[in-house]
Amino acid sequence: MDRIHLVKDTIDNNDIDRLVDWLKTYPRLTKGPVTLELEDKFSKWLGRKYSVFCNSGSSANLLMLSALQQGGYLKNNKVVVPSVAWSTDLAPVMQLGLEPIICDSNKRDLSADLIHLEKIFQDESPSALMFVSVLGLVPEMEKVMNLCEKYDVILLEDTCESMGSEYRDRKLGTFGKMSSFSTFFGHHISTIEGGFVSTDDKDLYDILVSIRAHGWGRDLDIEKQMELQQDWDVSTFNSLYTFYYQGFNVRATDLQAYIGLTQIDKLDDWGIRREYNYMTYQKLIKNNYWKPADELNDFTSNFAYPVIHPNRDKIVEKLEANGVDVRPMICGSMGTQPFYVKKYGRLELPNVREIDEYGFYAPNNPHITDNEIVYISDIINDEIND
Repeated sequence: MDRIHLVKDTIDNNDIDRLVDWLKTYPRLTKGPVTLELEDKFSKWLGRKYSVFCNSGSSANLLMLSALQQGGYLKNNKVVVPSVAWSTDLAPVMQLGLEPIICDSNKRDLSADLIHLEKIFQDESPSALMFVSVLGLVPEMEKVMNLCEKYDVILLEDTCESMGSEYRDRKLGTFGKMSSFSTFFGHHISTIEGGFVSTDDKDLYDILVSIRAHGWGRDLDIEKQMELQQDWDVSTFNSLYTFYYQGFNVRATDLQAYIGLTQIDKLDDWGIRREYNYMTYQKLIKNNYWKPADELNDFTSNFAYPVIHPNRDKIVEKLEANGVDVRPMICGSMGTQPFYVKKYGRLELPNVREIDEYGFYAPNNPHITDNEIVYISDIINDEIND
């Protein structure tokens, strides 16, 4: 059997041919009208009013936090980040001079442990929660929202691994004040590199659009541009190089956006296949130590299948020896990552310590076959029962 990779390219030959034909029209390649078309299409698919296309899901997280900070939404500098996350859930908090508070993870769906989270809310009264839905698994979003409302905490969703997953018929990424998505090669859809921030808040949307490109106003709608020019007594000519916010340059291009237009068309079907693969793993793998929880009303557009077992190292070694790609459980524990330890010291939390030590994930993508899933599951089961 050929090597089984974690992901397979979602950009197929038809997509490339379509792109080549478009390139032959000699279009504008930098951010322009196609980006706006993609943002509108993604917003309609997701069910939110506004989306901002940028160069990565990591930049999307940075934009979300900076927009809250510059828009005056934060009651203090404290931001909660779950212990099972990606480095750029935590790093932007530190980079923007905010104070990160790491929350333990639960062993239901690997997102934030809600008991620990409520204690943090009670003790620290943070401004925001960067909530991560891990590997497309569906968290208990009603409980998360209730906690955030009770303690006046702004909910941000990192949905980079969960595009298309649903909690009670509502897509993840529609619960928070803002949500981030990734369109990197290895994710649910690809624009080669890329990401989105989505929101229903027009004021936040305007800030996001501005800080995505330097902090200027020229990408805003005309009404907003005129409002800012009047507020700051700026002429139309000078407004071209007037910067209203501390900005970045994290734009993507129309070339990437053009690829994304047809990727979105495939997203629902790919999500159905990902959930089918996930449920196949759930049935085949005989792991009495731990399995993710499922709810009948949820839809799991699974990014990769998680396994937690004390025989982790033996299982991983056997999978790799038999041509199967595997990875650690995301970043393990954020509190033990060197960049965090160097500034704050080592933080050990009970649940994530076990997830870090015993956890890994196996391939899932829309093109993996039933035979490949059976092959992977058999290897895992052999080592679990060894």
